[in-house]
Amino acid sequence: MIHVIASISTANGRRNDVLKLFRLLVPQVLAETGCIEYGTAVDLENAIDGQPPARLDMVTVVEKWQDPAALRAHLAAPHMHQFRENVKDLVTGVEIRVLEPAD
Repeated sequence: MIHVIASISTANGRRNDVLKLFRLLVPQVLAETGCIEYGTAVDLENAIDGQPPARLDMVTVVEKWQDPAALRAHLAAPHMHQFRENVKDLVTGVEIRVLEPAD
């Protein structure tokens, strides 16, 4: 199993627009072969002492996949190409981290 953390910077004030499009995408991704978990999250402000300020224009996608091949297939899926096209004017940057369990 692998973990993926995708940090998506949105255009100023457009985070909710991106989240609406993700809500349509998530069921399609969860139906993909090898998908274990896929969902969006946003910063929770003032959750713990010492926490940095909330990033109001950031969407974090938390994912778990069976293996890198499943992740590559996901990224090549037609619905992912369509999603990227739909958000191209709403997103200003993406950083994807692929992790493996340390156990």
